[in-house]
Amino acid sequence: MEIEVLEGVFDANEIIARENRSLLDGRGAFMLNLMASPGAGKTSFIMKTLEGISGEIKTAVIEGDIAGKVDSERIAATGVQAIQINTGGSCHLEARQVNTALNRLDLEGVQLVIVENVGNLVCPAEFKLGEDLKVMILSVAEGDDKPLKYPLMFSESDVLIVNKIDLIPHTDFDMERLEETVLKMNPSVVIFKVSCRTGEGLDAWTAWLKKRVRSGA
Repeated sequence: MEIEVLEGVFDANEIIARENRSLLDGRGAFMLNLMASPGAGKTSFIMKTLEGISGEIKTAVIEGDIAGKVDSERIAATGVQAIQINTGGSCHLEARQVNTALNRLDLEGVQLVIVENVGNLVCPAEFKLGEDLKVMILSVAEGDDKPLKYPLMFSESDVLIVNKIDLIPHTDFDMERLEETVLKMNPSVVIFKVSCRTGEGLDAWTAWLKKRVRSGA
């Protein structure tokens, strides 16, 4: 019985994820599902991304957290439309929650929706939201061994952002080893190396993102 219930959960999520995709397609909007562990720099990365595409790509942000609204308030203060989802304990966002948020946002003219998923390297990879791209952030402080510990997340992601590269001289983080491990798991993943503190690598990321959003693919 437990297996049947679990399958039912995933089936229902898949149906609503397709509804989300249809809604976004109807609006001509592109959606990112941004995933990472707590402290990897998700919100800082979003803020830097918004700076890099400001005036060119109209964006809305859906913030997912267990509790609180600090991050969504930070984003809203920049003038970008933001909505908060509090899961009340759940370790990931589900398609139905994103569907509710999408229907409450004013999507007129919005070209990009960024979803900041709940900080977790396990569950978010299992639940589709209707996104165009799964984007994962790994911070240098977490170590280069994380792909071996959380293979599904690295295998499912379309883009890997390696954040806080300014810390590399102060750690034993091995970028070459990380890339070799990840590319064996996921040969098609696109990797960007950035520092939200110094700005290094962010121009390459935002230039790539703008092309993807404008092409719709």
